[in-house]
Amino acid sequence: MDVNEQKIPLWRQLQEVASVLQSIRSGVSGTAALAEVPADLRPGVQSLTFHVLRSLGRAESLRQQLASRSPPPPADALLCTALALAWHEEDAPYEVFTLVNQAVEAAKRSAETQAQASFINACLRRFLREREALVAHTEKNPVAVWNHPKWWISRLQKDWPTRWQAILAANNRHAPMTLRVNIRRTNVSNYLQTLQDTGLSATAAGNWGVTLVQPKPVNDLPGFSDGVVSVQDASAQLAAPLLLSGLTSAMPLRVLDACAAPGGKTAHLLEFADCQVSALDVDPIRCEKIHQTLQRLGLQAQVLAADAGNPAAWWDGQLFDAVLLDAPCSASGIVRRHPDVRWLRRESDIAQLGAIQARLLKSLWPLVKPGGRLLYCTCSVFRAEGEDQIKTFLKHNTEAALLPSPGHLIPINGASGDATPDNLACDHDGFYYALLEKRTA
Repeated sequence: MDVNEQKIPLWRQLQEVASVLQSIRSGVSGTAALAEVPADLRPGVQSLTFHVLRSLGRAESLRQQLASRSPPPPADALLCTALALAWHEEDAPYEVFTLVNQAVEAAKRSAETQAQASFINACLRRFLREREALVAHTEKNPVAVWNHPKWWISRLQKDWPTRWQAILAANNRHAPMTLRVNIRRTNVSNYLQTLQDTGLSATAAGNWGVTLVQPKPVNDLPGFSDGVVSVQDASAQLAAPLLLSGLTSAMPLRVLDACAAPGGKTAHLLEFADCQVSALDVDPIRCEKIHQTLQRLGLQAQVLAADAGNPAAWWDGQLFDAVLLDAPCSASGIVRRHPDVRWLRRESDIAQLGAIQARLLKSLWPLVKPGGRLLYCTCSVFRAEGEDQIKTFLKHNTEAALLPSPGHLIPINGASGDATPDNLACDHDGFYYALLEKRTA
């Protein structure tokens, strides 16, 4: 792309990308940081930021060679931004010399980095002169090679000794855009034809989904505003069918979605079966997103702002036929979509999240009626948040039976992963599913 033809100068975008990176390094989520970017800059800044986050380990390793001591955070963020975008010439979004020139310009035009502009210029000019040798040296550093924190790599090596490399490689690629078809309104085959008629290419993703060949803004999707389809990853589409298939009742099923925001799985439960759904989330603001999701789809549920782990504060005493516990987790399975997650998480988070997951399981299990089900799921590939958690739960709850379940779904690109035989043969995020049934006395 010719930077001179851009309406917004590249140096201005680089300033914003560096600002977002600095926020992420301070613990702010990428979503929140990008929301602070001016609307006219946001699309381009988001694209560049995601590129930077997928190469940040490499960039930091290069910066350590160029400057043994870290410069002030704003300068370091801008320098690492430029290195992440420029280190691999074939994947660079702009010509490398242009990136370097515009990064130096960005430094000169910002009060936060003006004093370090000469330093940034010197580092980047040296990078241009010695790029091949500098990059070759980073190959000795696993954080640079895989662009994940060392602890994350080590945990995957332990959990998945034969697959950790494939997981990390998949995390550094783009995720597809997958839609869930509202089966109360149409079916996959008919919606694929609708897409074809409007010039959009897509393939089926299991029984409820379609995956677009090229992502599109949701407002450009036929039927989106009318509730015909929703954006939802293929692995997330397994939740409602797993929980409700085969459950029967003379009355509409009573279902609890315990950690429901933003409402995608709540909606799928209502699309999939006639049921009465109570949707909980501890955050009132996120509860509003559930309302918005249901409104677009023309669906109704009881939405409560409450802590699922404290039923005494919200439960009416009536047992549920089915409980969906999409528990808070590391989000290690959705790094393709949220590349900031790997840099936000700390190793100590896993034990803390595990304690929350165990508390929720313990609190919600008594709410399931005999013969009913609880589906535990996380968007994580770490065994501590999946298989290990359920093994511990089963040891302490002898009336719980593990039904056939996908277990750990590994994020992949272009082939089916390990799961039940009807697993979706398509790209999907990393997930864990365990379907538990409460035995009758």
